[in-house]
Amino acid sequence: MNDTDREYIPLHEKLPDEPSEYVPRHEKLPESAQESHESEVQKPVYDDFMYEPIGFEELDDKKPEAFDFPSAEKEKKRSSGTAAAITLFAVLLIASAAASVYGIYNDIAHSSKAVQEIVNSRRAVIYLNSKPENAKAAEYDTDEYGRYSSEAVASMVKPSIVEIFAYGDAMRSQLIGTGSGVVLSKDGYIVTNAHVLQEGGFHSVSTDDGDVFDAKVIGRDVKTDIAVLKVDGQTFVPAVFGNSDEATVGERVMAIGNPAGLSGTVTDGIISAVERKIKGDSTGFEMTCIQTNAQISPGNSGGALVNMYGQVIGITSSKYVSSSLEGLGFAITINEAQPIIDELISKGYISGRFRIGIMLIDMSSPDRIAAIEEELGFPLPDDFAGIYISEIQDDSDIKNTELKPGDFITAVKGKSVSTYSDFYDTISSNYAAGDYVEATAAHVDKNGKVNYYNIRFKLMEDTSGKY
Repeated sequence: MNDTDREYIPLHEKLPDEPSEYVPRHEKLPESAQESHESEVQKPVYDDFMYEPIGFEELDDKKPEAFDFPSAEKEKKRSSGTAAAITLFAVLLIASAAASVYGIYNDIAHSSKAVQEIVNSRRAVIYLNSKPENAKAAEYDTDEYGRYSSEAVASMVKPSIVEIFAYGDAMRSQLIGTGSGVVLSKDGYIVTNAHVLQEGGFHSVSTDDGDVFDAKVIGRDVKTDIAVLKVDGQTFVPAVFGNSDEATVGERVMAIGNPAGLSGTVTDGIISAVERKIKGDSTGFEMTCIQTNAQISPGNSGGALVNMYGQVIGITSSKYVSSSLEGLGFAITINEAQPIIDELISKGYISGRFRIGIMLIDMSSPDRIAAIEEELGFPLPDDFAGIYISEIQDDSDIKNTELKPGDFITAVKGKSVSTYSDFYDTISSNYAAGDYVEATAAHVDKNGKVNYYNIRFKLMEDTSGKY
């Protein structure tokens, strides 16, 4: 086998088992053969990533210059390729940045449209429809007991409810207060609460359709808190009045008035109690009332408490409350108010009434006793009882007695009195207007000493409606 016919086996492969004609490297060849062998030895091939011959120990002693390093042309190509790659990367980077800027600009430019599209996509679907064609007619239908719906009652009664304005001057520029009223007749008689009106003041009335009229006070009874006004006209819508004795607990009712100037306000509820004996918070006079949970606020005073038959069964009053009944609504029963209304229209006052000419605070509750002690500035003796006199009117006969504001009336005709009911019932059952009353009075000093004395005064006929 010649050298040219030999098959070279890579060093990392196992040599064949057959005898090899290779001469071990440690055996020196003949000089002629050695020269021939050196000429036939193949040089290692270097690729671009190989800078040191591997596995060729016979070349270890050669100088580095003899190695076949990459040529300058190859290096130049390599550098050129690297530069091209860098240039391409830069171009891509610039293009990416430009695309990003354009994208941001485009988003901003179309943001409102995008937001609107999102809003539109999230918009809830609302289904609208009108009432059935026969709904309005159904509102005026009655149930098997003849009762109307709340819509029908409000529609029927509201034209009969007016708003009342009280002024302090004839030009009606100084508004003092407002309230409500109920139309009694086509010719303009209107019932309201006495506390809605101003004594010696000027009044106007506004109807449900917005017309405004000057009003004249026909009669005003502070004791019962009932008053009557008159406006000129013949086209007013009178209310229908019912029988308040027929009112039952649990029955549905509605209150219609003008609280806080909110004209034509309607609230509803039930009758909580009937025949409540309630005293006015300013006079202490007792009236029969209907208790309701329908909201009654200042401004509702003088308005109507209406049943579901469209009938007025009470005149609402914010004055018929007490500290222990805060938040409950009361209406003076129409059966008790009716004779007062009739007499105010016919006479302008309630006949047969007597007037003493005093303002008082009784001792019917701890709150009232505390109010008396606050006015006096010291506590009352534990065993003391009487009617505290806070004011005495100048035109009264009792003004001529020893009684002074700050003193007490403790007995009438020998009977002890400490509440308004005791005091009024004792006088009304024994005396009439024009009679003289004998009573016991008392002065209490800051040391708790009580000085009793007797007085005699004449009862005056009450034509003013004052207490």
